[in-house]
Amino acid sequence: MNDEIRLTIDPARAGRLLRLATYASVATASVLIAGKLAAALMTGSVSVLASLVDSMMDVAASLINLLAVHYSLQPPDREHRFGHGKAEPLAGLAQAAFIAGSAVFLILHAVDRLLHPQPMNDALVGVGVLLFAIAATVVLLLFQHHVIRLTHSTAIRADALHYATDLLTNAATMLALGLAMLGWPLADPVFAIGIALYILYSAGHIGHEAIQLLMDHELPPEVHGRIKEIARGHARVRGIHDVRTRRSGQTYFIQLHLMLDDRMPLVEAHQVADEVEAAIVAAFPNADVLIHEDPASEPPPRPLPA
Repeated sequence: MNDEIRLTIDPARAGRLLRLATYASVATASVLIAGKLAAALMTGSVSVLASLVDSMMDVAASLINLLAVHYSLQPPDREHRFGHGKAEPLAGLAQAAFIAGSAVFLILHAVDRLLHPQPMNDALVGVGVLLFAIAATVVLLLFQHHVIRLTHSTAIRADALHYATDLLTNAATMLALGLAMLGWPLADPVFAIGIALYILYSAGHIGHEAIQLLMDHELPPEVHGRIKEIARGHARVRGIHDVRTRRSGQTYFIQLHLMLDDRMPLVEAHQVADEVEAAIVAAFPNADVLIHEDPASEPPPRPLPA
């Protein structure tokens, strides 16, 4: 079964995992900044500087994630009856802006280095720092993907995406340092520009996903299919229509209309709706389900365009 359907993790456990993932992200990025700063100062490499700026953006984005996840996990209150889950895609959108800004800065700096070449020193120090950065990033990504698989968090997915980008930038930076050591100094700014363009692409991907969630994009077709299958599986349900879904943080909001026998008493209709709701919540523990009962003789509204 598709992972999007298998949302069976306990909400309390999901909250603990999300917080732990944000703490791990901030700690890893902070360590990498210290190492890359030392390497950039010792080597004078613009590609190492690019990697440093990327890690600084990681810390800023991870801090945003830390605050957003903490806020999104707060229970609904009088002013936010649907909860605070939209804080996660807002954090993703802020990350996209941070990442895009860092990419533009890197392109400008790399172009300046192309126009005004400078010698590189102690390239081996940079290589050693980057090897450590790659190892630390791989460990963090393994943990983040474990959390994403269980929680489907947009904020953590955005965080993992730019840490995955870090692996590419670190590898490209190591290659640039190697080529510079072999007598190709212009490889350093050229690779920095390539890294920056890839970062821009990643920022666009993160921003698009965040905007879709903020615009209440429907849940995946697999989820829709499962909801309809559950509702139609009840013996007293004549049909369903107007199924609407959206996601906010860790909560699925699901609305649908059940078509029931015209002569069914209100008490029985309510009981059928409760049973369908319980079955849907059993499949999606983090779901908020709203069901309306309609007489089977009433024609359903025209469906929305696909």
